[in-house]
Amino acid sequence: MEYRTTARLVIQSSDKDLPGVFGHGCVLLLQGIAREHSLNRAAKRMGMAYSKAWTVIRAAEGCLGYKLLISTTGGKHGGGATVSPEAEKLLAAYNDYCGRVRAFAAEEFRVCFDGILDME
Repeated sequence: MEYRTTARLVIQSSDKDLPGVFGHGCVLLLQGIAREHSLNRAAKRMGMAYSKAWTVIRAAEGCLGYKLLISTTGGKHGGGATVSPEAEKLLAAYNDYCGRVRAFAAEEFRVCFDGILDME
């Protein structure tokens, strides 16, 4: 049997003992919004309630201090949402960071467990 290690990284405020500010769930939601141009459709695709999606976004925005979404209300052309420029930068930095940590963790996993677990 072949083994690997996984990790989910969360950005957390260092001065508060609170749940994460920004992590995998928020990332998936923002990526869905970027694809769907709609918070509602992104939430539905994730199996998440629209109200929960708003709660996730508002909580992250409150902790980060900037908007993650640019939303428009319905009307003649309908409403929608897009990811803010700040959120795009945050997503890019988070994805880069996670890739670097995964690469480091994979190498350390091989070093630490070689000869103990089947690494083939």
